Amino acid sequence: MISALDRKVLRDLARQVAEIAALPAQVERRELWKMHNDLQPARPMILIFPEGSWEELLTEKDLRCEGEEARRIEWALRSRIYYHEHFQDDTVIEREWVVQKVIHDSGWGLEGRRIPSPMARGAWRFDPVLLGPSDLKRLRFPEIVYDEEATERELARAQELFGDILDVRLKGMTHISYHLMSLYTGWRGLKEMMTDMYFHPQMLHDAMAFLEEGHHRILRQYIDQNLLSLNNDGTYHSSGGNGYTNELPKPGFDPAHVRPCDMWASAESQEMAQVGPRQHAEFALQYEKRLLEPFGLNGYGCCDDLTLKLDDVFTIPHLRRISISPFADVEKCAERLQGDYIFSWKPHPAHLVGSFDGEAIRNYIRHAIEMAQKHGCVLEIILKDTHTCEHHPERFDSWAQIAREEINRISR
Repeated sequence: MISALDRKVLRDLARQVAEIAALPAQVERRELWKMHNDLQPARPMILIFPEGSWEELLTEKDLRCEGEEARRIEWALRSRIYYHEHFQDDTVIEREWVVQKVIHDSGWGLEGRRIPSPMARGAWRFDPVLLGPSDLKRLRFPEIVYDEEATERELARAQELFGDILDVRLKGMTHISYHLMSLYTGWRGLKEMMTDMYFHPQMLHDAMAFLEEGHHRILRQYIDQNLLSLNNDGTYHSSGGNGYTNELPKPGFDPAHVRPCDMWASAESQEMAQVGPRQHAEFALQYEKRLLEPFGLNGYGCCDDLTLKLDDVFTIPHLRRISISPFADVEKCAERLQGDYIFSWKPHPAHLVGSFDGEAIRNYIRHAIEMAQKHGCVLEIILKDTHTCEHHPERFDSWAQIAREEINRISR
C-alpha cells in the first residue's frame, strides 16, 4: 500500500513529468529520432545513460517517500525530471507510465555462481558450474508463464495512482536482446570459454545450439501467449539507442497480435572481444543471426571492438544499428558503415573520472563527428557504462554541453 503522503509526492512528480512531456522540444526530438533511425538524419543525436553513476546523481537522500514501493516509483519519476533539468541530450520524455506484464521464466536449469570481491563495487570472479560436456545435460529449455491476474492488479494500481495525469500503458516483451556468450560464460567461466574454442569446440557448439533452440522456443511462447509489444518508441534498443521509427510495424500489422517482424531486436557477444573474426563468426555470430532473422530491424554489438569483424556483422538480417565501442577504430568503422547503418558510437566513459579535461573531451568528440561527417554516417553518440563520476554530477552536464556545441558547430 502507498500512504496518503507518499501518494501526494508521487502525483506531484507525475504532474511535473506530464508538463515536461508536453513541451514542443519532445515532439521535435521524437521526429528527429524517427528520421535518424530511418537513415535520414538531420544531425548527430546524443543519449546519456548514467548507469552506475545514478547513485551519485540521484541519491537516496533526494527521495521523500517512505514506503519501499513508493520510493521505487519516485526514483523513476525523478530520474526523468533530472534528465530535463540537467542533460542536454536528445532523450524524449514521454507522458506515460508503463506497466509491464508479469511474465515468469523458469530459467535454463543452471544457476551461475560468482566469487564476490572483498571491495565495495569490486570485480567478482567466475565460479564455474559447467565443468564438462556431460553437464550440458543439466540444461533445460525455459518455460514462459504469463500471470494475467497479477498483471491486472498492477495495471489497476497504476491507473488509480496516475491514470488522470499520465497515459498508463500495458506492455509485454519490448526489449528483445540475445546474449548467448554471456549465458555460457556465466556457467562456464570466461577463461574456460576461451580454451573451449581450442580444446572442446564441440562442447561449445553444442551449448550454443542448445541456447539457440531455447531462444527460438521462448519466442514461440511469447507469440503463442501474445506477449510481444511494439518497441518503435522510446524503448531502449541494443546497447544504447531507442526504437522511434516509421518503418515499424510492418505492413499487415494487427494491433492485437504483435509479430517479431514488427519489432526491433539485438544481439551481442562482448565476451568475444579478444577473439578473431573467424572464431567470432563460428562460435557466436552464426547462432545469433538465425535468432535475429524474424525481426523487422536489428542491432548488434556492445563494448567489444568490431572494427575487424564488420564484414561478418554486415551479414546479419535486417541490420540497422551497429555499436562502435570506445576501443574501435572510429575512422575505419566510419569508412565501412557510411550511411547504410546507424553508427552507434560509445565514447570512452573514463573521461568522467580523474581530471576532467574539457578540451581533450572536445577534441575527442570532434574527431568522431568529423570522421562520421566525412563518410556520411548516421551518427549517434551514446555515453554509457559510467560506473562513477567520482561524485561530480556536473561532469555529465559539462560533457553533454561540449557534445552539443560540437554538433552545433558542424550544423551551422
